[in-house]
Amino acid sequence: MKIAVVGAGALGGYYGAKLCRAGQEVHFLLRSDYEAVRRNGVSVASPEGDVNARPRCARTPEDIGPSDVVLIGLKTTANGEFPKLLPPLVGPATAVVTLQNGLGNEEALARLFPPGQILAGLCFVCLNRIEPGVIHHTGYGMVVLGEFQRGPEPRTHEIAALFRNAGVNCKVTEDLARAHWEKLVWNIPFNGLGVASAAGFDAFIPEPSASQKPRDRGSVHIPDSIGPCLTTDRLLADPCWEGLVLELMLEVIRAANALGFHIPESLAEKQIDRTRAMGEYKASTLIDFEQGRPLELEGLFLEPLRRAKTAGVSVPKLGILCGVLQRLSRRNPG
Repeated sequence: MKIAVVGAGALGGYYGAKLCRAGQEVHFLLRSDYEAVRRNGVSVASPEGDVNARPRCARTPEDIGPSDVVLIGLKTTANGEFPKLLPPLVGPATAVVTLQNGLGNEEALARLFPPGQILAGLCFVCLNRIEPGVIHHTGYGMVVLGEFQRGPEPRTHEIAALFRNAGVNCKVTEDLARAHWEKLVWNIPFNGLGVASAAGFDAFIPEPSASQKPRDRGSVHIPDSIGPCLTTDRLLADPCWEGLVLELMLEVIRAANALGFHIPESLAEKQIDRTRAMGEYKASTLIDFEQGRPLELEGLFLEPLRRAKTAGVSVPKLGILCGVLQRLSRRNPG
């Protein structure tokens, strides 16, 4: 298949390199990394075996043209670029697959293309881009693939087979919306608290005057001097932060259940145990914060908060977390 990768950073670069090495015709749409990838390809250092792949490189989507599959690995902060980047790549039979985090990405694509062309792949993987064209993969890699607003189609299984043939564990989900909320159970606490830890644990303690009800986002207090961000292992090594991780997970699960997705509370402890086994890991939002890039607040935090409130679910810790992240993002200290 002809596969176009839009957003060839850590995520798109990793899966694109695996598909390229497996023999697919893979095109990377590149900007700053163009020269490095054109010269040296993409290198993935991984405990599962190092990979070097030579995808075809392009500076514009017109240089690639209509493709069988478009994989979107962009940060969600770049979703405003969809109308410029994607139409030249998408024909009537193109499968448009977003690999992005959070809620609302498929809806953004459906404003440009028929919903029947849209899928999402939820990526459970630990990796970082350490320099142009060089990716460090530390573990996991599974993709959960689903169709937008409908159950699996024959092409869903065909795309899943592409990933599996490239050495990527890929499962097909019957319910993409539910799978999104299952992933948020991990993403919200570890991406969010990784950044919010810079403000200190006191930012999450309600003020005495608000003891009868959780304070809203407007009353969040951020100290003048912020501290270091905490990796996943450090969050789980401190009983206060670990307790907050669990509280956030349970709030997300309660919201998902109110919306009809039926996620068991036992998933929270399972996710914590898996994360503890990962050791030291910097979630992607923490890296963005440290490097002064915009944070993916909308789909990962604010939209889940809105949907929880619409469902009538009390999520006080998620509300405070959103306020802390919004305040910290405006400082952009990277």
